[in-house]
Amino acid sequence: MSWHSTYELLRQMADSWGLLAMALMWLGFALWPFRPGARADNTRAATMIFEDQNDGQ
Repeated sequence: MSWHSTYELLRQMADSWGLLAMALMWLGFALWPFRPGARADNTRAATMIFEDQNDGQ
């Protein structure tokens, strides 16, 4: 197998399977905050900027 054909094979795999992998990862990251157990984490993140530095001490 020559260098040129190896490059073409890797490029073709990156064009097809790489795109699919990136799309699946993006979908996972986009849906992660909406999972059932994330409500407490989301509420904490949304109200964190309103807390005083001395809160909880």
